[in-house]
Amino acid sequence: MSERPAKKLTILIVDDNPKNIQVAASMLSRQGYQIAFDKDGESALEHINVLKADLILLDIMMPGIDGYEVCGRLKNNPETESIPVIFLTAKADTESIVKGFDVGGVDYITKPFNEAELLARVRTHLKLKQADSQLRAMNAAKDKFFSIIAHDLRSPFNVLITGLDRIIRYFDILSEDEKRESLKSMRENSHNTFKLIDNLLTWSRSQIGHIACNPEIIHIQNIVNETLVLMNKNAADKNICLISRIQENTMIYADINMITTVIRNLVSNAVKYTTEGGTVTISAKEIGDTWEISISDSGIGIPPEYMQKLFRIDFNQSTPGTAQEQGTGLGLNLCKEFVERNSGKIGLESEVGKGSRFYFTLPKPPCNAPVYQAISAESLTPPSQEELDKLLAFAKIGDIDAIRQKADALMQKDKQLIPFAEELRRLAKEFQIGKIRILLNSFR
Repeated sequence: MSERPAKKLTILIVDDNPKNIQVAASMLSRQGYQIAFDKDGESALEHINVLKADLILLDIMMPGIDGYEVCGRLKNNPETESIPVIFLTAKADTESIVKGFDVGGVDYITKPFNEAELLARVRTHLKLKQADSQLRAMNAAKDKFFSIIAHDLRSPFNVLITGLDRIIRYFDILSEDEKRESLKSMRENSHNTFKLIDNLLTWSRSQIGHIACNPEIIHIQNIVNETLVLMNKNAADKNICLISRIQENTMIYADINMITTVIRNLVSNAVKYTTEGGTVTISAKEIGDTWEISISDSGIGIPPEYMQKLFRIDFNQSTPGTAQEQGTGLGLNLCKEFVERNSGKIGLESEVGKGSRFYFTLPKPPCNAPVYQAISAESLTPPSQEELDKLLAFAKIGDIDAIRQKADALMQKDKQLIPFAEELRRLAKEFQIGKIRILLNSFR
């Protein structure tokens, strides 16, 4: 039984002989590959920038530039250097074969084609390309991880240590206002560092497959409202107006924890890069069987040369916010990964000096999908506002153990709180931080 590729992979055939193209295309298309072709090297070089082929079958002897020259140009272009090139040749002499390898070819196939040999070599080099791509991604992730540890975590801790040393050393000299300002600065620095660590831990767990995707029906308005409450202090410090235009009936089918992370990161970035007195708006519109969620701001905008790189793990550019807030861009990597794991797509539009719009799509709920509704205040007896605030603080940092301990303490404290505490324990057992926050906010 012939082995078929798991997805449609594109193979570009470059040959000046239509018969050769026809024969090779027929063999490959029967295996499920998508075929494109060009009859000369110049056309292939123009076509490849749009096509983004997974593999190229390249004739050596062609009018104009030959296959060796074409391959050399492909390998000197960062956008195409990783595409494997298999030479098609009637020459089987050692000199021609070695020259093909020297310019970057990975293999060769002699004419006339042997179908079994052609398919075997194509499959082998597609698998090698996939393995190479995975290795490059892993190396980029490793480099990003160590870059964050070496710089982005070290710097804020240095600021904290320096600030504390200053207060301790000059405690009797500093005025109360100076002490207060120093402590305020260290508090903000601590919050920003915690956000970075939280994103770093979430991202690292996702890389090693420890975050399961459990889609269900979600009222997106609940997540947005909760995010705006969390971001209200940061926005108020810059006199930024947070606006939600999400309607109550906007329901999606996705993992609530992942999408909470996505919205939280995108809104946080919008506030970060919006100037004082600006606006951040969250909205949604229906597009077929999906919802498109948008986070728009009136901020500084993003240069065109950065826009296509922002979601890449190997892109290390980090621009301070309008109030010199620091970041790493790691949150956008998380957003892309989490949206795609929930069958969505993410993108952005931006104009320097006018603002940005980040948007992502998520599917509407299918029939008979599970739905989570936060239990209303009428059906359960909640604890005091002070206890709710403590639980929300634990939920904000994802401290499941503290939530469980607090739930156990509430059960011992008052019998009327047992149903509430049992629901809290159930959600904590399932590590449903997003649902816990929705439950707690429903009593506020």
